[in-house]
Amino acid sequence: MNKKPVPARMIDEILQSSADAQILCGADGRIRVANSEAERLFGYGPGELDGESIEILIPGDFRERHRALRERYTDSPRARPMVSGLDLYGRRKDGSTFRAEIALNPVVTDEGILVTSTVRSIDSADDSEAYFRHLLESAPDAMITIDDQGKIAIVNGQAVEMFGYDREALLGQPIELLLPDRLHEAHVAHRKKFLSVPRLRPMGAGMPLLAKRRDGSEFPVEISLSPIESRAGRFISSVIRDVTERKRMEDEIIAARQAAERANKANSAFLAAASHDLRQPVQALSLLNGALRRTVSDERALQMIESQEHSLTAMTNLLNSLLDISRLDAGAVKPELEVFPIQRLIDRLSDEFSRQAQHTGLVFSASSCPAVVNSDPNLLAEVIQNLVSNAIRYTDKGSVQLDCLEQDGQCVIKVTDTGIGIAEDQLDEIFREFHQCKAPGASKEGFGLGLAIVKRLSDLLGMAIKVESDIGRGSCFSVSMPAVQAEAAPEDADDVAAADLHEAASGLVILIEDDVHVANAWGLLLEADGYRVATAESASEAQALLNYVDETPALLISDFHLLDGSTGVEAVSLIRDFYDMPIPAFIVSGDTSKVVKDARLLDNCTLMCKPIDTNRLLSAARIA
Repeated sequence: MNKKPVPARMIDEILQSSADAQILCGADGRIRVANSEAERLFGYGPGELDGESIEILIPGDFRERHRALRERYTDSPRARPMVSGLDLYGRRKDGSTFRAEIALNPVVTDEGILVTSTVRSIDSADDSEAYFRHLLESAPDAMITIDDQGKIAIVNGQAVEMFGYDREALLGQPIELLLPDRLHEAHVAHRKKFLSVPRLRPMGAGMPLLAKRRDGSEFPVEISLSPIESRAGRFISSVIRDVTERKRMEDEIIAARQAAERANKANSAFLAAASHDLRQPVQALSLLNGALRRTVSDERALQMIESQEHSLTAMTNLLNSLLDISRLDAGAVKPELEVFPIQRLIDRLSDEFSRQAQHTGLVFSASSCPAVVNSDPNLLAEVIQNLVSNAIRYTDKGSVQLDCLEQDGQCVIKVTDTGIGIAEDQLDEIFREFHQCKAPGASKEGFGLGLAIVKRLSDLLGMAIKVESDIGRGSCFSVSMPAVQAEAAPEDADDVAAADLHEAASGLVILIEDDVHVANAWGLLLEADGYRVATAESASEAQALLNYVDETPALLISDFHLLDGSTGVEAVSLIRDFYDMPIPAFIVSGDTSKVVKDARLLDNCTLMCKPIDTNRLLSAARIA
């Protein structure tokens, strides 16, 4: 509204020269001037409207409502643009009505506040605009259109409901009315920048936004913006969506994820401790069982020791499987990829598989394969071990075969058995933890974790897994991964250790173990097999021990995690440096990933996972 009074006569002259229908009214609602275009539009002769109430131009049904709106407007006059969004009608002298668009503009004159009305008929040519209005009101989201001055020109019913204002109270107001006060200044700058280069902005783009209701409450919104060019000028249409509920759900999800991350960290810490601490007593029992087996000659006692060994093996398998499942689910297992020939892995595992199969009266065979892969050899070995062990467990007669072949650039590893087979309706269930086949002849051993571990490890290594099975005829499990072209991989640490152990010969073993019970069990086992044992609890203590031994040790055995924070790798390295020779070594731990990463740097070193196979260790040590 103009602050300096304008001569009323000047306003009259301007209206008469306008091409649009223009009407000038006083504060009392009486028509002061209606230009010729307004007289033509409403069907009146020259001067007939002068002095009449503006309600003469309103259909009878709307006059009382219009009078109330006019009086309210007079109390707080403001400009209202042509694109008003109101459902307005005009009444001609002959009583006919027409839909109209009306813009209002208050002007301070030397005779007081006068209001100019610009009236435009919406005829049949404007059907598209009427259709637009219908769409606007039926839209599920709040929609507001502003003019190039940032004033609200159109508001649909959803926006009225969302913000809590009457429609008339919003029209002509700056859009900043609907924002928190602290954001007004910044929004004006953003609005001007947008209007300078208007472009479509989709919902959800940009920074988080806040809106304010009439009662002052704030709520989060998402807003899309669309520039519109019309005959009335340039406008910006906005679609506004209240995202309070979604933000609440997102906050809950974030809180749940953070809680899960904290739980995973706690779980990882538990697993790190469990890998060592839970295996320690089992390790001690295994060592004591091995020592008893070598010192007892009574037949009944040996049978009890063998039964005890069987139970320890079952306990070890369950513990290892549970820890593997937990570590995989907690994301604590990270693949350590390397390029290696797959045959190296098959050769290393074949002896173990042959013993397992022979123990149950089965025939085991393995094919050779020239393929080279890029994978984690330890995790891949665990996949193969679980598949073969599972095949042996569910095969009562016949054979288990391990095949490897290159096919269309893929290395495919197959484990085929002549076992009980798997029903088709169970094929989707067998990879769930604790699921066991219910078919006749199924073994009661096992815990239903092997295939669950296979599935998780296959997903972790990016391998495809496939199952084919016939009831009563057997099953074939296969995993596949890309084959690669590479130079020959370096010799595995296990192979080097085994080769060198054949040439070594001595009776002193240096044992580095910080758990006194496990150390005692180690000592009993090794001494029962005829060896002398010198013990230490840490790398530094092992180094000091060397001043008191009178011969070069034939073998070094060390736990990976030691008392003072040192590792078995450090202890073995210090002893080897002292004697300046690569003394054969065994490093044992439940922390297999760490062991593999650090201990693989050592030559002539065999890696073993707790609880160890005492027969395997003593067989290797006996060769020393």
